[in-house]
Amino acid sequence: MCASAIVKSDNVGAIVQRALDAGEGVLRLTPTWVPRSFLQPGKRIKLAPTDWYALGTHRGGIDERWFASTTEAANDNRAWDEGLSWCVFEGQRFLLRDAVAEAGPRLIGSAIWEKYQRWPVYSKFFDNMGPIPHHMHQRHEHAALTKQQGKPECYYFPPQLNNAENHFDYTFMGLEPGTTKGDVRRCLENWNKGDNGILDLSKAYRLKPGTGWMIPAGVLHAPGSMCTYEPQWGSDVFGMYQSLVEGRAVPWDLLVKDVPQEKHQDLDFIIDQLDWEKNVDPYFKEHNYVEPIVDPDCSGPGYTDRWIDYGHFDGEQLVSAKELTIEPGCKCVLKDPGASGWITMQGTGRMGKLMLQTPAMIRFGEETWDEVFISHEAATRGIEIENIGKEPLVGLRYFGPNVHKKMPSIGDHRKQ
Repeated sequence: MCASAIVKSDNVGAIVQRALDAGEGVLRLTPTWVPRSFLQPGKRIKLAPTDWYALGTHRGGIDERWFASTTEAANDNRAWDEGLSWCVFEGQRFLLRDAVAEAGPRLIGSAIWEKYQRWPVYSKFFDNMGPIPHHMHQRHEHAALTKQQGKPECYYFPPQLNNAENHFDYTFMGLEPGTTKGDVRRCLENWNKGDNGILDLSKAYRLKPGTGWMIPAGVLHAPGSMCTYEPQWGSDVFGMYQSLVEGRAVPWDLLVKDVPQEKHQDLDFIIDQLDWEKNVDPYFKEHNYVEPIVDPDCSGPGYTDRWIDYGHFDGEQLVSAKELTIEPGCKCVLKDPGASGWITMQGTGRMGKLMLQTPAMIRFGEETWDEVFISHEAATRGIEIENIGKEPLVGLRYFGPNVHKKMPSIGDHRKQ
């Protein structure tokens, strides 16, 4: 186990600049583990078996790993840094959040820094043994009532982490066309009578490794048991609308966690948080399902760059993601129009001066070589990546808002 010394926020300036210079604009990040007290880990995100409950059984099992995150996890009894990514350099570590505050334009680009004053997105591995409750993430206007932000999110199911499907590889999404608000209201009224029947109003879609979905804020979804890579907006708001999952009761508190106190029993308000038209969309799959699309402008001999999460949320490009594959013995210069958080999925290689290695197992607190933050400076200049192993080198990276001038739209995979 490594135990790097912590550099406090008021002393971060100098070490951030040294780390960026030494890494040619790339920062090494350590694993950020997040537990959920109401879920059961799927055990596919490489955390050592002895460490699934490293924070104690009262905190729940660790079923998430967050990437390049400056967003805090909204858990009860949380550690002060829960959900926040740490950078490591020369035996010291400092928060990515502090680094962005100190060197914003250099790290995330002037446009994002000037508009948001933070890195406003993050991604995660989300990994559960079974399904989780039918829930939604609030839209901005409702999240703002509790001084938070709304959260649209994207899904991609990495083949490298989905050899085992676990208990339920289907996800319920949205509501069946013809469902009324009165139908949902009756489900909420029956909360304490066992299964409130919310899934009777929805449809389950089979999950397929190597594909993905775009989930707008305000849309109900009950993620199945496939390990998911989730680029999303930098918020941890949600409301659970299902009262019983696999025999486990869901407390009302998780329905109204991010609802103003005076609205905790206001069923009409709780229902109005849903984006009704998107939930009952008769073409839900057509409007939200995505498959990878090769980006020919960023691919070449021995390497392929593919869009895995794309499109827009209500006309705005908020978060997107790509998958880069480099064949053994090959290399490329990765050049992007903006910063990104990178996680290595397979293989061994080099990014600039930093080594990349995919671990088979990670102890809680261990500092690995699989995750980095590619600064705006490095991305726009170009950084060389080389596969020095005997298998493909595969990395996922996600981007902040309004970075790409050209990207696919949902449904474009059908034109390939």
